[in-house]
Amino acid sequence: MSFLIVLLLGPRMIRFLIRKKLGDRPEFDHAHLNELTRYKSNTPTMGGILIVIAIFSSVVLFANLRNMYIRISLVVLVMYGALGGVDDWIKLRHSAGKGTRDGLKMWEKIVFQIGFALLAAVFTYNHGAQAASGLQGMQNPAHCFYFPFKAEPIHLPRIWYLFITILTMVGACNAVNLTDGMDGLASGCMLICSAVFLTLAWIVGVVEWSSFLKLPFVANSAEIAVLCSSMLGACMGFLWYNAHPAEVFMGDTGSLPLGALVGYVAVVTRQEMLLLIAGGVFVMEAGSVLLQIGYFKLTKPAGGMEGKRLFRCAPLHHHFHLSGWAEPKVVARLWVLGLIFAAVALATLKLR
Repeated sequence: MSFLIVLLLGPRMIRFLIRKKLGDRPEFDHAHLNELTRYKSNTPTMGGILIVIAIFSSVVLFANLRNMYIRISLVVLVMYGALGGVDDWIKLRHSAGKGTRDGLKMWEKIVFQIGFALLAAVFTYNHGAQAASGLQGMQNPAHCFYFPFKAEPIHLPRIWYLFITILTMVGACNAVNLTDGMDGLASGCMLICSAVFLTLAWIVGVVEWSSFLKLPFVANSAEIAVLCSSMLGACMGFLWYNAHPAEVFMGDTGSLPLGALVGYVAVVTRQEMLLLIAGGVFVMEAGSVLLQIGYFKLTKPAGGMEGKRLFRCAPLHHHFHLSGWAEPKVVARLWVLGLIFAAVALATLKLR
């Protein structure tokens, strides 16, 4: 259903974005990269609206809305989608001579992201405790932290649960946002990651399956599989228009809610560490930015001279592009890595 919603609404939405002149113009601190991406100028952005509409509609139609995890996920979808939409709108109106190309300031986005994640964490923790209270002889998964290769959890105080939830959701939404820099890259990798967590949500929501694989049983979490299915379908539909050469980009309107949702699903299923494996491409992209900034500042001499760089450009996909790889080849190879990371993540279930 979410695939069909994006597929059918896509042409009309693309025409609307073109009429409103909501097309981005790539601007990097690298002349060669600007030249390589010049053909993308004025390609309509904010296509993430399609993803938000598709996920929201499919979940409302097919999920059990009495399920607290589903209700919280819808709130997460809308809040992060609105935040990304505001940022895109401010940034993209620059092409029409209005606003500023920078969009919201980084600290403003982080503050809102942390605030939204904290709200989701508080309600999820409280609901998880209530749902587990009726399970005799079972450990409350909301009070525990789980490692991919160990069946035994460690106790997790409430403050640490809140911290880990915020770190997971904020980190995931920014990692997906950084990955969204090439045609089909973020949508393809998110499609793969959604499939992994669809499987995990179903397993941890069924007592027999979670017990067999020594995973925590999370009461009422099986319904999250509907959310993951909707995410998977929306990414498939968006990839239809976002594949090279892209007709539309998702922008922050799509990347922020997608990242926040997969982070939220990881929190509900108590598989935050497994997200680092399944979302390995996102980790590589975000890690390359952190390494580039850190190394640049560390090697910057006194007197205002520039520091050294580990990569030609960050995030990592731009480094490969500047190294001579064609954009479709970069995307295809990162998809392959995404599939390998997904296989490794699922393999850890049996290794337990």
